Amino acid sequence: MKSREPDPDLDDLDRAVVQALMVDGRAPFSRIAEVLGVSDQTVIRRYRRLRTAGVLRVLGLPVGHRVGLYESWLRIQCTPDAAVAVADALARRPDIAWVTLVAGGTEIHCITRARTRQDRDALLLQKLPGTRRVTGISAYSILRMYMGGPRRWGGVDVLTAEQLAALERPAPPLDPGGRIELDEAELAMLAVLATDGRAGYPELARAAGLSESTARRRLDQLRDSGAIYYDIEVDPALFGFRAQAVLLATVAPADLAAVGAALNSHPEVPFAAAITGAANLVAVVICKDNDALYEYLTERIGALPQVRQVELITVIRTVKRAGMLMDGLRLVDPPGAGRPEV
Repeated sequence: MKSREPDPDLDDLDRAVVQALMVDGRAPFSRIAEVLGVSDQTVIRRYRRLRTAGVLRVLGLPVGHRVGLYESWLRIQCTPDAAVAVADALARRPDIAWVTLVAGGTEIHCITRARTRQDRDALLLQKLPGTRRVTGISAYSILRMYMGGPRRWGGVDVLTAEQLAALERPAPPLDPGGRIELDEAELAMLAVLATDGRAGYPELARAAGLSESTARRRLDQLRDSGAIYYDIEVDPALFGFRAQAVLLATVAPADLAAVGAALNSHPEVPFAAAITGAANLVAVVICKDNDALYEYLTERIGALPQVRQVELITVIRTVKRAGMLMDGLRLVDPPGAGRPEV
């Protein structure tokens, strides 16, 4: 097994650059530099160093419900000797994100984003059941996302309120209308943005077979309509958050929206969604340590009377985030992406 490199050192300026990109992943370096009070070249050097080291990645991703993706949250049980191999195989699939090992290393959690119902059913009904040493599968449709996607995680608080306001872009419409059908040119641009959300317009134009001005206009339209967003991949441990868990809650249907809104205001929660199933709300919780996780459970979740029952499952290892595999605290491109084993 390859030994893990030492944890990268992030100073205050590194963390400020990361948070600025959380606010707007495609913000011009000149604007970030102006807000942070440093030179353009300083920001460019910091970003390139972090990206080259595999510490930081900006990704351009579709908003599932806007472009018609079939999104589900999966719990997959495996024999103890197979969980790591199955998780690694799942992580290589482009339609799978947020792959984690939990529950003593015998259970895998992940999110599927299938382009068609047939693709989703092939994974759930054929690929996974036929995978050796998979002993159980539970699939839950994601009904409504309260936190995550275009809504950025609020756990990092390096920048001031004034700096955040200076970087904010106008939010996409709350009720943007119906589904957006992506054409081949837009899908080609998204394929590039899925590995580098800051890819230049010349590269995007070449991939899509468009002029630079058309590529820029089409991408701006997709972003302004709420069809795509820019996500930042960075390990929370680099900011001192070393306890992560999955929270499953049972909430009365009439109270789901209220509990979702409450979780949306919790800086400990980077992702929360209503799902199908008896436990109808799932959230990811990130805290400094187990003491902080205990306090969150007893004081924050415990203060919500609408929450009837809670299951808290410790995350042992993150195998893949939104689009990149994890190697220690570093992000790496998935080998063999597009040629999955499961």
